[in-house]
Amino acid sequence: MVAAGTIIDEDSELALKHAIAARRLASRIAVVREAVGLAAYAAGDWTTAIAELRTYHRMTGLQTHLAELADCERALGRPERAIDLFRGADVAKLEKAGAIELLIVAAGARGDLGQHDAAAAMLQVKELTADEDAEWAARLRYAYADALLAGGRREEAREWFARAAAADEDQVTDAAERLLELDGVTIEGDENDEDDEDEATGNGASAEAGDRDADESDDRDEDEDEDFDDEDDLDGEFEDDDERDAVAVEDTDVNTDGLDGEEKDAPVVTGGVTDSLDAPAGAAKPSVDSALDDAADEAADEKAAVGGAVTDSVEKADDDAADDKDEEKKPQA
Repeated sequence: MVAAGTIIDEDSELALKHAIAARRLASRIAVVREAVGLAAYAAGDWTTAIAELRTYHRMTGLQTHLAELADCERALGRPERAIDLFRGADVAKLEKAGAIELLIVAAGARGDLGQHDAAAAMLQVKELTADEDAEWAARLRYAYADALLAGGRREEAREWFARAAAADEDQVTDAAERLLELDGVTIEGDENDEDDEDEATGNGASAEAGDRDADESDDRDEDEDEDFDDEDDLDGEFEDDDERDAVAVEDTDVNTDGLDGEEKDAPVVTGGVTDSLDAPAGAAKPSVDSALDDAADEAADEKAAVGGAVTDSVEKADDDAADDKDEEKKPQA
């Protein structure tokens, strides 16, 4: 509760959170509900404000926040309800500040309905011309001047804006600025300050954007340099591999001339014989035809030898058979 009341003007939303936390602990205490309603009103949570302030009125029997309730109805787009709250209020039970504030809100609701003359008529009360230095006096005169201006009564509006500015010592309204606007006076200092702020903001933003672009460009350059370094490292690795391969080729006994140039014709191997690899230069290489002729001659010689042996044995057998027959034909003695 204390935190909500302390920060309500600086941070109304945070004040509302504190008030709601207090309501969780003490929802049956009227002052807690009042605090929640006022914090919600300051934060622009109109529905919550209406619910909590009505609960406070019901719990206490008071009507101290009718002006806030009527203003919430206006904010929700229901000006008729704001006027009804004004009509149904017991003004005798209200403090003067509360009654004047409710009147101002009801006149504003009339203006929302386009009834500007009626709004100005509502505000023509004795307190309007009273010599008062209270805060409500400046607000009442300001509301009346605004209603006159909305109704097209410019000169009268200027007079009452001047009276409102004279009574507004705490500057709770912008009556002085409205008066200058009616007189056609432009406050150049504020516009120049705004232009300077815009230029400063623009220059600052441009500078920041330029710095970001420069940083991004530097990052890209660094990335590209790293990529080039990586490529150089890879090239170095490839060169090292080539050097190791060259050393290995020099150490081996195998002829690898064909790896560096065009492919050479491989030696012809005939019948599984590789004598050509070991034959001295200029030596005659055996051919396939000569080898086949030699093999045929050897086979013929073997066949002839076998054939001769067979013939000899056949002839010998025939001779033996003839001798046996001759012996059988001889007469026995």
